Amino acid sequence: MVLLLPDGEPESLRTPSPFSYARTLPLGRALARAGRGDGLVVHSVHYACRGWNGADARLAADASWAVEEVTRRYGDVPVCLAGHGLGGRAALQAADHPAVDSVLAMAPWLPDDDGAAELEPVKQLVGRRVLIVHGTNDARTDPELSYRLAERAKKINRNICRFEVHTDGNALRQHHPEVLALATDFVLGSFFPHPYARPVADALAAPPPLGLRMPLAAGFGKSLRH
Repeated sequence: MVLLLPDGEPESLRTPSPFSYARTLPLGRALARAGRGDGLVVHSVHYACRGWNGADARLAADASWAVEEVTRRYGDVPVCLAGHGLGGRAALQAADHPAVDSVLAMAPWLPDDDGAAELEPVKQLVGRRVLIVHGTNDARTDPELSYRLAERAKKINRNICRFEVHTDGNALRQHHPEVLALATDFVLGSFFPHPYARPVADALAAPPPLGLRMPLAAGFGKSLRH
């Protein structure tokens, strides 16, 4: 089961944006198509509101609720949390549920950790396979913050990697086919007995900073099974 977590806003009580949900559809379709033969199911999580809202961490709470609902409806099935922006932050934070097998965080929105009293948590990522994807020209979510989180997480979980999409922005549109191919390879390789593509396997095995600043090559996926 893959649960798609759309982007949101740092502070808001408004209803979720249909545009944010629409932006997750290409990923959902790509995953559903590639994993159909293996029994992969993809669902979107619909938030109660679009705001993270400080200590309430509403989007992470909604993600945790959705994982619990999956286990109630489907039983003991592994779950991948796949989110963009604040949905990426929710995916990372909600990984503490025992059903969560893997996390895909795309351009995750993270708070500035300079001088922060408490750093963004990473202990919940132990035992999970984690892929972070970030554009180097992202003006909305600082890619350096996702690198620093990945660096801290790598110290307690070797199964984490991070890819940089050079010259791409927050929406990851410039290299969209490659990003979808990377995400699909990671999810199928995490769930099923499919080997990861060589760049993903190398990134997981490499020590920092190499495995956390892996460049996403142009044309990634054209020669893969997807």
